[in-house]
Amino acid sequence: MLIAGFPAGSFQANCYVLATEAGADCVVIDPGEGALAGLRPLFAEHRLTPVAALVTHGHLDHTAGLGELCREYDIPGYLHPGDEYMLDDPLAALSPELNAALDGVSMAGLRPPTVLPLADGLQPDLAGLPLTIDHVPGHTPGSVVYRVDRDRARPEILLTGDTLFAGSVGRTDLAGGNFAQELISIRDRILSRADDTVVLAGHGPATTVGEQRTSNPFLTERALARALADQD
Repeated sequence: MLIAGFPAGSFQANCYVLATEAGADCVVIDPGEGALAGLRPLFAEHRLTPVAALVTHGHLDHTAGLGELCREYDIPGYLHPGDEYMLDDPLAALSPELNAALDGVSMAGLRPPTVLPLADGLQPDLAGLPLTIDHVPGHTPGSVVYRVDRDRARPEILLTGDTLFAGSVGRTDLAGGNFAQELISIRDRILSRADDTVVLAGHGPATTVGEQRTSNPFLTERALARALADQD
């Protein structure tokens, strides 16, 4: 399998390209601000043909390049319906501070010509990749994890967006965020995977489920128990 990635734009949100091998079809995950400038040379270097763009959630730092990418390559965008409104009104999901910082910046063109819905358990059959969608609400209502099945050559891979980072979890103080729900999603959909499962997060370095299970301060037994109590 071929996986390449880079932090895009001023938000430094990780954009990933997945393909079965060089010279094949590929999918793009989280094309953020200015991502197309980094994607074009990746496509050329590995002789890749993009067939779809998928986002882990609707926040602007992960979707700013979505419409541009989809229009240039005539491909669909995939997004969970819980976050689709952010394509038309991205500022509605941001803090007052971010809204002020982005005042005057054009938000036109975020929505691709074709937007297809993601659902829990969906296996979208794209580019020959063994992808499964896990819905993980908490950071946003429509947050998802992209799960790439294990094979004999490599462990399972999770692309977690802003739900789980190395040493941290996604913020939940923005519109639609719910900290207890986020921790429950992590417990049920991420910590349930094997320790050697690779985690490719939306910001920062790669990690593994085992490393986060033992060292992430947000995922201690006490923190998870408090989340359960808050959810009741």
